Amino acid sequence: MRDLFDRILENKGPLGKWASQAEGYFVFPKLEGPISNRMKFQGKEVITWSINDYLGLANLPEVKKVDGETAAEYGLAYPMGARMMSGHTDFHEQLEQELAAFVNKESAYLLNFGYQGMVSAIDALVSKDDIIVYDVDAHACIIDGVRLHMGKRFTFKHNDIESLEKNLERATKMAEQTGGGILVISEGVFGMRGEQGKLREIVALKKKYTFRLFVDDAHGFGTLGATGAGTGEEQDVQDDIDVYFATFAKSMAGIGAFLAADKEIIDYLKYNLRSQMFAKSLPMIYVKGALKRLDMLRTMPELKAKLWENVNALQNGLKNKGFDIGNTNTCVTPVYLNGSIPEAMALVKDLRENYGIFCSIVVYPVIPKGLILLRMIPTATHTMQDIEETLEAFSAIRDRLENGTYKRLSAAVAAAMGE
Repeated sequence: MRDLFDRILENKGPLGKWASQAEGYFVFPKLEGPISNRMKFQGKEVITWSINDYLGLANLPEVKKVDGETAAEYGLAYPMGARMMSGHTDFHEQLEQELAAFVNKESAYLLNFGYQGMVSAIDALVSKDDIIVYDVDAHACIIDGVRLHMGKRFTFKHNDIESLEKNLERATKMAEQTGGGILVISEGVFGMRGEQGKLREIVALKKKYTFRLFVDDAHGFGTLGATGAGTGEEQDVQDDIDVYFATFAKSMAGIGAFLAADKEIIDYLKYNLRSQMFAKSLPMIYVKGALKRLDMLRTMPELKAKLWENVNALQNGLKNKGFDIGNTNTCVTPVYLNGSIPEAMALVKDLRENYGIFCSIVVYPVIPKGLILLRMIPTATHTMQDIEETLEAFSAIRDRLENGTYKRLSAAVAAAMGE
């Protein structure tokens, strides 16, 4: 018998093995100063492309005023206790009603955190007799929720409707044997690739198969659709989404999330969603803060218009310079390059130290070996100067990657890691 921790000490994991080289710089970096298009990293000003503050609400004076006044009135603790026991207020109900109306659903229910809420919602919606069918590129919170499922589950190839239908055929046969139902899960916007989920095509399959659709729209809420109500609105299928999920951590620049659906479904979740039943209520500072932010989403369309002006300028600029940004049709802007993990480290360090550009780096195992993904999040606070400087910097680092500069710089790192 071995000690439980032997495995941990011997194998740090695909990302953990880089900790001594990466921590504090490439992972767990510290951005400082007011949340904006330009912040401080290790004492230097950088253009920030890694902040999910899509609409630029985080540092607006009117938003901070509400946050500050609520904190002064209620503190961080109120209300104490879980919603079911002692943590329920009129403001929680008001926020739920306004969110439901905004996304065109009968009812909504607040969640303390998006990740936690998604895991718990999947757990609550299915029994051991039910079958889950979900996109293979689903977010980690969906994958973790599915792992809790005691019944069968199938993945379909990313945004591949033919693959989905094959798996629906399998799931249908199995459900007929178990007496259960089928839950299909997709994202409205896939946060790494920036592609919208093919919700319209998924919904069309309801004419042939019996299933319910659960959509995680974390990156679509506030950024897509005529009113900003998300990917379902953008694709004109919001009514066909059976359970809609969005978070406050992106466009709303806050903490928390919500589920929206028919009233009977939300009523069921209120009494069966373990992550909310046995957890403290969302504090008032986040509830009243979310009410203010939601009001701005509804009444200030110019915020989304400015966001998309910047998105189009950045993405068109990258494409005109020959960069591969995949099939993004949302604000999320991936830039794909070929290179190793050590080369990626050298490239990102060059971007930050010599060009003042801060963006997220994504490597294996999140994406296949040999690829580098620089993930950029345009916001309403970015300027055309930010975009022009970034395009120039990206052209320079691509040249250095292709001429082997980063390979030479990273040789020592690769040797130390045995790569």
